[in-house]
Amino acid sequence: MKIYAAKDYNDLSRKAANIISAQILLKPNAVLGLATGSTPVGAYKQLIKWHEQGDLDFSRILSVNLDEYKGLSGEHDQSYRYFMNHNLFDHVNIHKENTNVPGGLSEDPEAECRRYDQVIKDLGGIDLQLLGIGGNGHIGFNEPCEVFEKGTHVVTLTEETRQSNARFFQSIDEVPTHALTMGIGSIMGAKKILLLASGAGKAQAVYDSCFGPVTPHVPASVLQLHSDVVVIADQDALALVKEKAGLFVESWEGMIYDN
Repeated sequence: MKIYAAKDYNDLSRKAANIISAQILLKPNAVLGLATGSTPVGAYKQLIKWHEQGDLDFSRILSVNLDEYKGLSGEHDQSYRYFMNHNLFDHVNIHKENTNVPGGLSEDPEAECRRYDQVIKDLGGIDLQLLGIGGNGHIGFNEPCEVFEKGTHVVTLTEETRQSNARFFQSIDEVPTHALTMGIGSIMGAKKILLLASGAGKAQAVYDSCFGPVTPHVPASVLQLHSDVVVIADQDALALVKEKAGLFVESWEGMIYDN
């Protein structure tokens, strides 16, 4: 695991976009595992800018998203299909038929989960998986629990997660209670993982995930077992890493940890 310190959110976003763009240039038909939420938006904006400048070509890229709310259609403005279209897909030359998001309106969610796992398998797995992290350490919608779920599954969202996402809805009552999410097995099967964290609210989760015990009670802690993980976090998100892990941070512009 490598941890890079970013000066601020803009620096974090550019560093992340550099890694994603390098993957695209290295393998023009790469399978990208993509994430939603506020954290990756800046990286997506930078990728769009480079595409508009003629530096990035998405025409052969394939993608699989981590998750989708159960009960929301792709046209709902809070669905993750809508998020990806609005924040990335509509602004680059990716072919929509090459993008994949779990079906939130499936009449048989369990069958949809099995279908989604097969999609990932048929694509040959994920080359680069982008992740955010929840304040409770969740990745995708893999919430703290007793065991790591291997495959795509339906999850009951914790109250903490629903409250965190309520800012995107008219009220907490409108926030879905369930989601379909890629499992830990599929995430860990990615060849490379890029985890982004911004803000003081992520500090405990970042520290526990990088330096605490590997436990399903902190889902992101499983990333310690992966051979190629890059964490990019800003000063606030790294506050406890700096304090508790004894890492001296002279500059907020580079690598601070490599095991």
